[in-house]
Amino acid sequence: MLQNEIYERARLARDARFDGQFYVGVKTTGIYCRPICPANLPKSQNVEFYPSAAAAGEAGFRPCLRCRPECAPGTPAWSGTSTTVRRGLRLISGGALDDGNIETLADRLGVTSRHLRRLFTKHLGASPLAVAHTQRLHFAKRLIDETTLTMQHISSAAGYGSIRRFNDAFQRTYGRAPRELRRAGEESKLADRASSLTVRLPYRLPFDWKNTLKFFEGRATPGVEFVSGQSYRRTLSKDGDHSVVEIKPASRDGYLSLTLHSVNTNALFETVQTAREVFDLDAPMGEIGTALAKDKALYRILRKHPGIRVPGAWDGFELTIRAILGQQISVKAATTIAGRIAERYGEPLKLHADSSDSDLNRIFPTAERLSRARFNDIGIVSARAETIRRTATAVLNGDVSFDSAQDPEEFCNSLRSIRGIGDWTAQYVAMRVLKNPDAFPGSDLGLIKAIRYPERVTPKELETLAENWRPWRAYAAMLLWSSLPGSGG
Repeated sequence: MLQNEIYERARLARDARFDGQFYVGVKTTGIYCRPICPANLPKSQNVEFYPSAAAAGEAGFRPCLRCRPECAPGTPAWSGTSTTVRRGLRLISGGALDDGNIETLADRLGVTSRHLRRLFTKHLGASPLAVAHTQRLHFAKRLIDETTLTMQHISSAAGYGSIRRFNDAFQRTYGRAPRELRRAGEESKLADRASSLTVRLPYRLPFDWKNTLKFFEGRATPGVEFVSGQSYRRTLSKDGDHSVVEIKPASRDGYLSLTLHSVNTNALFETVQTAREVFDLDAPMGEIGTALAKDKALYRILRKHPGIRVPGAWDGFELTIRAILGQQISVKAATTIAGRIAERYGEPLKLHADSSDSDLNRIFPTAERLSRARFNDIGIVSARAETIRRTATAVLNGDVSFDSAQDPEEFCNSLRSIRGIGDWTAQYVAMRVLKNPDAFPGSDLGLIKAIRYPERVTPKELETLAENWRPWRAYAAMLLWSSLPGSGG
Protein backbone atom coordinates (compact mmCIF):
# COMPACT_ATOMS: atom_id res chain seq x y z
CA MET A 1 0.00 0.00 0.00
CA LEU A 2 2.79 2.41 0.89
CA GLN A 3 4.48 1.75 -2.48
CA ASN A 4 1.22 2.52 -4.29
CA GLU A 5 0.91 5.77 -2.39
CA ILE A 6 4.40 6.77 -3.54
CA TYR A 7 3.48 5.86 -7.12
CA GLU A 8 0.24 7.85 -6.88
CA ARG A 9 2.06 10.98 -5.65
CA ALA A 10 4.61 10.60 -8.44
CA ARG A 11 1.85 10.11 -11.02
CA LEU A 12 -0.02 13.21 -9.89
CA ALA A 13 3.21 15.24 -9.94
CA ARG A 14 4.38 13.68 -13.23
CA ASP A 15 7.77 13.35 -11.50
CA ALA A 16 10.35 12.47 -14.16
CA ARG A 17 12.53 10.75 -11.57
CA PHE A 18 10.01 7.89 -11.56
CA ASP A 19 9.96 7.51 -15.34
CA GLY A 20 10.61 3.87 -16.20
CA GLN A 21 10.28 2.71 -12.58
CA PHE A 22 6.59 1.85 -12.82
CA TYR A 23 3.72 1.96 -15.30
CA VAL A 24 0.13 3.14 -14.91
CA GLY A 25 -2.71 0.98 -16.21
CA VAL A 26 -5.88 3.00 -16.87
CA LYS A 27 -8.89 0.73 -16.39
CA THR A 28 -11.32 2.98 -18.27
CA THR A 29 -9.27 3.00 -21.49
CA GLY A 30 -7.32 -0.28 -21.32
CA ILE A 31 -4.07 1.61 -21.93
CA TYR A 32 -0.87 1.70 -19.86
CA CYS A 33 1.30 4.82 -19.63
CA ARG A 34 4.50 6.20 -18.21
CA PRO A 35 4.09 8.34 -15.06
CA ILE A 36 5.09 11.39 -17.15
CA CYS A 37 2.34 10.91 -19.76
CA PRO A 38 1.02 14.36 -20.83
CA ALA A 39 -2.57 13.11 -21.21
CA ASN A 40 -5.26 14.26 -18.78
CA LEU A 41 -4.81 12.51 -15.46
CA PRO A 42 -7.35 9.75 -14.82
CA LYS A 43 -9.02 9.48 -11.43
CA SER A 44 -7.16 7.55 -8.75
CA GLN A 45 -9.81 4.83 -8.56
CA ASN A 46 -9.34 4.13 -12.27
CA VAL A 47 -5.63 3.30 -12.24
CA GLU A 48 -3.48 0.33 -11.36
CA PHE A 49 0.31 0.24 -11.00
CA TYR A 50 2.73 -2.26 -12.52
CA PRO A 51 6.49 -2.70 -11.95
CA SER A 52 7.25 -3.29 -15.64
CA ALA A 53 5.78 -2.70 -19.08
CA ALA A 54 5.64 -6.46 -19.57
CA ALA A 55 3.49 -6.85 -16.46
CA ALA A 56 1.05 -4.21 -17.70
CA GLY A 57 0.88 -5.94 -21.06
CA GLU A 58 0.19 -9.32 -19.47
CA ALA A 59 -2.63 -7.72 -17.46
CA GLY A 60 -4.32 -6.83 -20.74
CA PHE A 61 -3.34 -3.17 -21.15
CA ARG A 62 -2.14 -1.69 -24.46
CA PRO A 63 0.85 0.71 -24.64
CA CYS A 64 -0.02 4.40 -24.90
CA LEU A 65 0.69 5.94 -28.31
CA ARG A 66 1.18 9.36 -26.73
CA CYS A 67 3.80 8.82 -24.03
CA ARG A 68 5.24 5.74 -25.81
CA PRO A 69 6.32 3.34 -23.03
CA GLU A 70 8.89 1.85 -25.42
CA CYS A 71 10.93 5.05 -24.98
CA ALA A 72 11.02 4.98 -21.18
CA PRO A 73 14.34 4.42 -19.41
CA GLY A 74 15.03 0.79 -18.48
CA THR A 75 13.06 -0.66 -15.60
CA PRO A 76 14.66 -0.72 -12.14
CA ALA A 77 14.88 -4.48 -12.38
CA TRP A 78 18.63 -4.65 -12.15
CA SER A 79 18.61 -2.86 -8.84
CA GLY A 80 16.90 -4.18 -5.74
CA THR A 81 16.13 -7.61 -7.17
CA SER A 82 17.88 -10.92 -7.15
CA THR A 83 21.16 -11.37 -9.00
CA THR A 84 19.54 -14.05 -11.15
CA VAL A 85 16.82 -11.71 -12.39
CA ARG A 86 19.31 -8.94 -13.12
CA ARG A 87 21.48 -11.29 -15.17
CA GLY A 88 18.45 -12.74 -16.88
CA LEU A 89 17.30 -9.30 -17.97
CA ARG A 90 20.69 -8.51 -19.47
CA LEU A 91 20.71 -11.78 -21.39
CA ILE A 92 17.17 -11.20 -22.65
CA SER A 93 18.20 -7.72 -23.78
CA GLY A 94 20.94 -9.40 -25.80
CA GLY A 95 18.45 -11.70 -27.53
CA ALA A 96 18.71 -14.80 -25.33
CA LEU A 97 14.99 -15.52 -25.72
CA ASP A 98 14.63 -14.74 -29.41
CA ASP A 99 14.02 -18.47 -29.95
CA GLY A 100 11.59 -18.63 -27.02
CA ASN A 101 13.64 -21.30 -25.21
CA ILE A 102 13.35 -20.53 -21.49
CA GLU A 103 15.12 -23.77 -20.56
CA THR A 104 18.31 -22.69 -22.31
CA LEU A 105 18.22 -19.30 -20.59
CA ALA A 106 17.62 -20.96 -17.21
CA ASP A 107 20.59 -23.28 -17.79
CA ARG A 108 22.85 -20.29 -18.45
CA LEU A 109 21.67 -18.76 -15.19
CA GLY A 110 22.10 -21.99 -13.24
CA VAL A 111 18.44 -22.37 -12.20
CA THR A 112 15.43 -24.38 -13.36
CA SER A 113 13.03 -22.82 -15.84
CA ARG A 114 10.25 -23.07 -13.26
CA HIS A 115 12.30 -21.18 -10.69
CA LEU A 116 13.24 -18.55 -13.27
CA ARG A 117 9.56 -17.95 -14.10
CA ARG A 118 8.80 -17.67 -10.39
CA LEU A 119 11.58 -15.09 -9.87
CA PHE A 120 10.45 -12.99 -12.82
CA THR A 121 6.84 -13.08 -11.65
CA LYS A 122 7.89 -12.08 -8.15
CA HIS A 123 10.16 -9.21 -9.13
CA LEU A 124 8.68 -7.99 -12.42
CA GLY A 125 5.11 -9.23 -12.42
CA ALA A 126 5.71 -10.85 -15.81
CA SER A 127 7.24 -13.99 -17.28
CA PRO A 128 10.62 -14.01 -19.08
CA LEU A 129 8.85 -14.54 -22.41
CA ALA A 130 6.57 -11.57 -21.73
CA VAL A 131 9.60 -9.39 -20.98
CA ALA A 132 11.34 -10.54 -24.17
CA HIS A 133 8.18 -9.96 -26.22
CA THR A 134 7.73 -6.47 -24.79
CA GLN A 135 11.35 -5.53 -25.48
CA ARG A 136 11.15 -6.74 -29.09
CA LEU A 137 7.85 -4.96 -29.61
CA HIS A 138 9.04 -1.67 -28.13
CA PHE A 139 12.30 -1.79 -30.06
CA ALA A 140 10.44 -2.39 -33.31
CA LYS A 141 8.01 0.46 -32.52
CA ARG A 142 10.93 2.85 -32.06
CA LEU A 143 12.40 1.81 -35.41
CA ILE A 144 9.03 2.37 -37.08
CA ASP A 145 8.75 5.86 -35.59
CA GLU A 146 12.33 7.00 -35.93
CA THR A 147 13.68 5.38 -39.13
CA THR A 148 12.74 4.60 -42.71
CA LEU A 149 13.90 1.00 -42.55
CA THR A 150 11.60 -1.41 -44.37
CA MET A 151 9.20 -3.49 -42.30
CA GLN A 152 11.13 -6.60 -43.33
CA HIS A 153 14.35 -5.15 -41.93
CA ILE A 154 12.65 -3.95 -38.75
CA SER A 155 11.11 -7.37 -38.24
CA SER A 156 14.53 -8.99 -38.57
CA ALA A 157 16.29 -6.40 -36.39
CA ALA A 158 13.75 -6.84 -33.59
CA GLY A 159 14.13 -10.62 -33.53
CA TYR A 160 10.84 -11.71 -35.08
CA GLY A 161 11.12 -14.97 -36.97
CA SER A 162 8.85 -13.84 -39.78
CA ILE A 163 7.05 -10.77 -41.08
CA ARG A 164 3.77 -12.51 -40.29
CA ARG A 165 4.63 -12.84 -36.58
CA PHE A 166 5.74 -9.22 -36.63
CA ASN A 167 2.45 -8.01 -38.12
CA ASP A 168 0.37 -10.20 -35.80
CA ALA A 169 2.18 -8.90 -32.70
CA PHE A 170 1.50 -5.28 -33.65
CA GLN A 171 -2.11 -5.93 -34.58
CA ARG A 172 -2.74 -7.59 -31.21
CA THR A 173 -0.93 -4.93 -29.20
CA TYR A 174 -1.72 -1.67 -30.98
CA GLY A 175 -4.82 -2.63 -32.92
CA ARG A 176 -3.10 -1.43 -36.08
CA ALA A 177 -0.69 -2.79 -38.66
CA PRO A 178 2.93 -1.54 -38.50
CA ARG A 179 2.52 0.44 -41.74
CA GLU A 180 -0.48 2.27 -40.28
CA LEU A 181 1.58 3.25 -37.23
CA ARG A 182 4.34 4.60 -39.49
CA ARG A 183 1.92 6.66 -41.57
CA ALA A 184 0.46 8.13 -38.37
CA GLY A 185 3.87 9.27 -37.17
CA GLU A 186 5.52 10.26 -40.45
CA GLU A 187 6.10 13.87 -39.41
CA SER A 188 8.38 12.84 -36.52
CA LYS A 189 10.64 10.40 -38.35
CA LEU A 190 14.36 11.03 -38.39
CA ALA A 191 16.28 11.21 -41.64
CA ASP A 192 17.85 7.95 -42.75
CA ARG A 193 20.14 6.84 -45.54
CA ALA A 194 20.95 3.40 -46.88
CA SER A 195 24.22 3.20 -44.98
CA SER A 196 23.28 4.93 -41.72
CA LEU A 197 20.58 4.85 -39.09
CA THR A 198 19.92 7.13 -36.12
CA VAL A 199 17.91 6.21 -33.03
CA ARG A 200 17.37 7.96 -29.71
CA LEU A 201 18.46 6.34 -26.47
CA PRO A 202 16.50 7.49 -23.40
CA TYR A 203 18.36 7.61 -20.11
CA ARG A 204 17.70 8.18 -16.45
CA LEU A 205 18.31 11.68 -15.15
CA PRO A 206 20.63 13.04 -13.94
CA PHE A 207 23.38 12.11 -16.39
CA ASP A 208 26.93 13.52 -16.17
CA TRP A 209 27.65 13.33 -19.90
CA LYS A 210 30.66 15.66 -19.66
CA ASN A 211 32.49 13.44 -17.18
CA THR A 212 31.53 10.25 -19.03
CA LEU A 213 32.82 11.62 -22.34
CA LYS A 214 36.04 12.80 -20.71
CA PHE A 215 36.58 9.31 -19.30
CA PHE A 216 36.31 7.80 -22.79
CA GLU A 217 38.42 10.56 -24.34
CA GLY A 218 41.40 9.81 -22.11
CA ARG A 219 41.20 6.09 -22.93
CA ALA A 220 40.21 6.18 -26.62
CA THR A 221 42.37 3.73 -28.58
CA PRO A 222 43.76 5.61 -31.62
CA GLY A 223 42.26 4.34 -34.87
CA VAL A 224 39.50 2.46 -33.01
CA GLU A 225 37.86 5.19 -30.94
CA PHE A 226 37.69 8.96 -31.25
CA VAL A 227 36.16 11.73 -29.14
CA SER A 228 35.58 15.15 -30.65
CA GLY A 229 33.47 17.93 -29.18
CA GLN A 230 30.36 16.28 -27.74
CA SER A 231 30.67 13.14 -29.86
CA TYR A 232 32.10 9.64 -29.25
CA ARG A 233 32.79 7.38 -32.25
CA ARG A 234 34.26 3.93 -32.63
CA THR A 235 34.59 0.95 -34.97
CA LEU A 236 32.88 -2.41 -34.45
CA SER A 237 33.03 -5.85 -36.01
CA LYS A 238 30.23 -8.42 -35.88
CA ASP A 239 30.40 -11.71 -37.78
CA GLY A 240 32.97 -10.20 -40.14
CA ASP A 241 30.90 -7.08 -40.89
CA HIS A 242 32.50 -3.76 -40.00
CA SER A 243 30.57 -0.73 -38.80
CA VAL A 244 30.95 2.60 -37.02
CA VAL A 245 28.80 3.97 -34.22
CA GLU A 246 28.53 7.57 -33.06
CA ILE A 247 26.95 8.72 -29.79
CA LYS A 248 26.22 12.30 -28.80
CA PRO A 249 23.56 14.20 -26.85
CA ALA A 250 20.24 14.45 -28.67
CA SER A 251 18.46 17.75 -29.14
CA ARG A 252 15.93 16.71 -26.51
CA ASP A 253 17.05 16.44 -22.90
CA GLY A 254 16.98 12.92 -21.52
CA TYR A 255 18.19 11.27 -24.71
CA LEU A 256 21.41 10.35 -26.47
CA SER A 257 21.54 10.13 -30.25
CA LEU A 258 23.04 6.90 -31.61
CA THR A 259 24.00 6.84 -35.30
CA LEU A 260 25.01 3.51 -36.78
CA HIS A 261 26.92 3.33 -40.06
CA SER A 262 26.80 0.07 -42.05
CA VAL A 263 25.37 -1.95 -39.15
CA ASN A 264 23.68 -5.14 -40.33
CA THR A 265 20.01 -5.07 -39.32
CA ASN A 266 20.39 -8.49 -37.67
CA ALA A 267 22.94 -6.94 -35.29
CA LEU A 268 20.95 -3.77 -34.70
CA PHE A 269 19.18 -4.79 -31.49
CA GLU A 270 22.38 -6.11 -29.91
CA THR A 271 24.30 -2.97 -30.90
CA VAL A 272 21.69 -0.66 -29.39
CA GLN A 273 21.57 -2.68 -26.16
CA THR A 274 25.37 -2.67 -25.94
CA ALA A 275 25.39 1.10 -26.37
CA ARG A 276 22.96 1.40 -23.46
CA GLU A 277 25.31 -0.63 -21.26
CA VAL A 278 28.46 1.15 -22.42
CA PHE A 279 26.98 4.48 -21.35
CA ASP A 280 25.17 2.99 -18.34
CA LEU A 281 21.88 4.61 -19.31
CA ASP A 282 19.66 2.56 -17.00
CA ALA A 283 21.55 3.14 -13.76
CA PRO A 284 19.12 3.90 -10.89
CA MET A 285 20.76 7.19 -9.99
CA GLY A 286 18.28 7.98 -7.22
CA GLU A 287 19.11 4.85 -5.26
CA ILE A 288 22.83 5.14 -5.93
CA GLY A 289 22.95 8.79 -4.92
CA THR A 290 20.98 8.17 -1.73
CA ALA A 291 23.30 5.35 -0.67
CA LEU A 292 26.61 7.07 -1.46
CA ALA A 293 25.59 10.48 -0.12
CA LYS A 294 25.69 9.01 3.40
CA ASP A 295 29.49 9.18 3.14
CA LYS A 296 30.65 12.76 3.74
CA ALA A 297 33.60 12.52 1.35
CA LEU A 298 31.48 11.08 -1.47
CA TYR A 299 28.65 13.51 -0.80
CA ARG A 300 30.85 16.47 -1.72
CA ILE A 301 31.80 14.81 -5.03
CA LEU A 302 28.20 13.77 -5.72
CA ARG A 303 27.16 17.42 -5.62
CA LYS A 304 29.51 18.07 -8.55
CA HIS A 305 28.73 14.83 -10.40
CA PRO A 306 25.15 13.82 -9.48
CA GLY A 307 24.76 11.72 -12.63
CA ILE A 308 28.01 9.74 -12.46
CA ARG A 309 28.04 6.61 -14.63
CA VAL A 310 30.21 3.49 -14.84
CA PRO A 311 31.35 3.23 -18.48
CA GLY A 312 30.94 -0.23 -19.95
CA ALA A 313 32.78 -2.03 -22.74
CA TRP A 314 31.95 -2.71 -26.36
CA ASP A 315 34.03 -5.88 -26.29
CA GLY A 316 35.16 -7.81 -23.23
CA PHE A 317 38.44 -9.05 -24.69
CA GLU A 318 39.43 -5.59 -25.94
CA LEU A 319 38.76 -4.00 -22.56
CA THR A 320 40.73 -6.72 -20.77
CA ILE A 321 43.76 -6.12 -22.97
CA ARG A 322 43.40 -2.41 -22.35
CA ALA A 323 43.33 -3.06 -18.59
CA ILE A 324 46.46 -5.22 -18.78
CA LEU A 325 48.25 -2.44 -20.64
CA GLY A 326 47.22 -0.02 -17.91
CA GLN A 327 48.93 -1.96 -15.13
CA GLN A 328 51.51 0.24 -13.40
CA ILE A 329 51.69 2.87 -16.17
CA SER A 330 49.76 6.06 -16.86
CA VAL A 331 46.44 6.15 -18.71
CA LYS A 332 48.05 8.19 -21.50
CA ALA A 333 50.91 5.71 -21.97
CA ALA A 334 48.54 2.73 -22.03
CA THR A 335 46.36 4.48 -24.62
CA THR A 336 49.35 5.12 -26.86
CA ILE A 337 50.43 1.46 -26.70
CA ALA A 338 46.87 0.27 -27.36
CA GLY A 339 46.88 2.36 -30.54
CA ARG A 340 50.15 0.76 -31.67
CA ILE A 341 48.71 -2.72 -31.10
CA ALA A 342 45.57 -1.84 -33.06
CA GLU A 343 47.65 -0.39 -35.90
CA ARG A 344 49.95 -3.41 -36.17
CA TYR A 345 47.59 -6.31 -35.45
CA GLY A 346 44.11 -4.91 -36.06
CA GLU A 347 42.17 -5.40 -39.27
CA PRO A 348 41.75 -2.31 -41.50
CA LEU A 349 38.25 -0.85 -41.30
CA LYS A 350 36.07 -1.75 -44.28
CA LEU A 351 32.59 -0.29 -44.60
CA HIS A 352 29.93 -1.07 -47.20
CA ALA A 353 29.68 2.65 -47.88
CA ASP A 354 32.57 4.95 -48.70
CA SER A 355 34.10 6.58 -45.63
CA SER A 356 36.62 9.39 -45.49
CA ASP A 357 36.93 9.26 -41.69
CA SER A 358 40.68 9.51 -41.10
CA ASP A 359 40.29 9.19 -37.32
CA LEU A 360 38.82 5.67 -37.45
CA ASN A 361 40.63 3.08 -39.54
CA ARG A 362 41.11 -0.07 -37.45
CA ILE A 363 39.18 -2.91 -35.83
CA PHE A 364 40.73 -3.91 -32.51
CA PRO A 365 42.63 -7.22 -32.98
CA THR A 366 41.00 -10.51 -32.06
CA ALA A 367 42.13 -12.97 -29.41
CA GLU A 368 43.33 -15.33 -32.15
CA ARG A 369 45.56 -12.64 -33.61
CA LEU A 370 47.05 -11.52 -30.29
CA SER A 371 47.67 -15.07 -29.07
CA ARG A 372 50.46 -15.25 -31.67
CA ALA A 373 51.64 -11.63 -31.55
CA ARG A 374 55.29 -10.89 -30.74
CA PHE A 375 54.77 -7.26 -29.62
CA ASN A 376 58.38 -6.40 -30.48
CA ASP A 377 59.29 -2.68 -30.62
CA ILE A 378 55.84 -1.66 -29.42
CA GLY A 379 56.72 -0.27 -25.99
CA ILE A 380 55.77 -3.05 -23.55
CA VAL A 381 57.99 -5.30 -21.48
CA SER A 382 58.23 -8.99 -22.31
CA ALA A 383 56.32 -10.05 -19.17
CA ARG A 384 53.34 -7.85 -20.15
CA ALA A 385 53.41 -9.20 -23.70
CA GLU A 386 53.35 -12.75 -22.35
CA THR A 387 50.36 -11.90 -20.13
CA ILE A 388 48.45 -10.63 -23.17
CA ARG A 389 49.23 -13.82 -25.09
CA ARG A 390 48.16 -15.98 -22.13
CA THR A 391 44.91 -14.04 -21.83
CA ALA A 392 44.16 -14.36 -25.54
CA THR A 393 44.83 -18.10 -25.37
CA ALA A 394 42.58 -18.47 -22.31
CA VAL A 395 39.76 -16.74 -24.19
CA LEU A 396 40.25 -18.95 -27.25
CA ASN A 397 40.26 -22.09 -25.08
CA GLY A 398 37.11 -21.01 -23.23
CA ASP A 399 38.90 -20.72 -19.88
CA VAL A 400 37.84 -17.06 -19.71
CA SER A 401 34.39 -15.98 -20.82
CA PHE A 402 32.76 -12.58 -20.82
CA ASP A 403 29.24 -13.95 -20.48
CA SER A 404 27.36 -11.49 -18.28
CA ALA A 405 25.38 -14.32 -16.67
CA GLN A 406 28.35 -15.72 -14.78
CA ASP A 407 29.09 -15.06 -11.14
CA PRO A 408 31.35 -11.97 -10.86
CA GLU A 409 33.60 -13.56 -8.24
CA GLU A 410 34.10 -16.69 -10.34
CA PHE A 411 34.95 -14.46 -13.28
CA CYS A 412 37.54 -12.58 -11.24
CA ASN A 413 39.02 -15.88 -10.08
CA SER A 414 39.37 -17.07 -13.68
CA LEU A 415 41.16 -13.86 -14.65
CA ARG A 416 43.43 -13.92 -11.60
CA SER A 417 44.46 -17.48 -12.47
CA ILE A 418 46.31 -16.05 -15.49
CA ARG A 419 49.89 -15.23 -14.54
CA GLY A 420 50.40 -11.48 -14.72
CA ILE A 421 46.82 -10.52 -13.81
CA GLY A 422 46.07 -9.38 -10.28
CA ASP A 423 43.00 -8.28 -8.40
CA TRP A 424 43.09 -4.70 -9.71
CA THR A 425 42.74 -5.86 -13.31
CA ALA A 426 40.11 -8.46 -12.47
CA GLN A 427 37.95 -5.99 -10.53
CA TYR A 428 38.32 -3.28 -13.17
CA VAL A 429 37.23 -5.67 -15.93
CA ALA A 430 34.30 -6.95 -13.82
CA MET A 431 33.30 -3.35 -13.22
CA ARG A 432 33.22 -2.40 -16.89
CA VAL A 433 32.60 -5.64 -18.81
CA LEU A 434 30.29 -7.57 -16.48
CA LYS A 435 28.77 -4.26 -15.29
CA ASN A 436 29.03 -5.46 -11.70
CA PRO A 437 27.95 -2.36 -9.70
CA ASP A 438 29.83 -3.59 -6.63
CA ALA A 439 33.20 -4.28 -8.28
CA PHE A 440 35.98 -2.28 -6.69
CA PRO A 441 39.68 -2.09 -7.69
CA GLY A 442 40.73 -1.16 -4.18
CA SER A 443 44.47 -1.18 -4.83
CA ASP A 444 44.18 1.54 -7.49
CA LEU A 445 46.63 4.36 -6.74
CA GLY A 446 44.17 6.99 -7.95
CA LEU A 447 41.48 5.81 -5.54
CA ILE A 448 43.96 5.71 -2.67
CA LYS A 449 45.02 9.26 -3.49
CA ALA A 450 41.48 10.57 -3.92
CA ILE A 451 39.79 9.27 -0.79
CA ARG A 452 41.75 11.53 1.56
CA TYR A 453 43.61 13.76 -0.82
CA PRO A 454 46.37 14.66 -0.14
CA GLU A 455 46.56 12.35 2.91
CA ARG A 456 47.27 8.78 1.87
CA VAL A 457 45.46 5.62 2.97
CA THR A 458 46.50 2.01 2.52
CA PRO A 459 44.62 -0.35 0.17
CA LYS A 460 43.37 -2.28 3.20
CA GLU A 461 42.02 0.88 4.81
CA LEU A 462 40.32 1.83 1.55
CA GLU A 463 38.69 -1.61 1.28
CA THR A 464 37.36 -1.18 4.82
CA LEU A 465 35.92 2.24 4.00
CA ALA A 466 34.38 0.86 0.81
CA GLU A 467 32.27 -1.64 2.77
CA ASN A 468 29.96 1.29 3.53
CA TRP A 469 29.41 1.88 -0.20
CA ARG A 470 27.99 -1.54 -1.06
CA PRO A 471 26.38 -2.46 -3.39
CA TRP A 472 27.48 0.59 -5.43
CA ARG A 473 31.24 0.50 -4.97
CA ALA A 474 31.86 0.80 -8.73
CA TYR A 475 30.05 4.15 -8.72
CA ALA A 476 32.02 5.24 -5.67
CA ALA A 477 35.20 4.44 -7.60
CA MET A 478 34.05 6.58 -10.52
CA LEU A 479 33.27 9.44 -8.17
CA LEU A 480 36.71 9.24 -6.57
CA TRP A 481 38.47 9.13 -9.93
CA SER A 482 36.46 12.12 -11.13
CA SER A 483 37.64 14.15 -8.12
CA LEU A 484 41.34 13.88 -9.00
CA PRO A 485 42.89 17.06 -10.42
CA GLY A 486 42.78 17.03 -14.20
CA SER A 487 40.96 13.72 -14.29
CA GLY A 488 37.93 12.70 -16.25
CA GLY A 489 37.59 9.62 -14.10
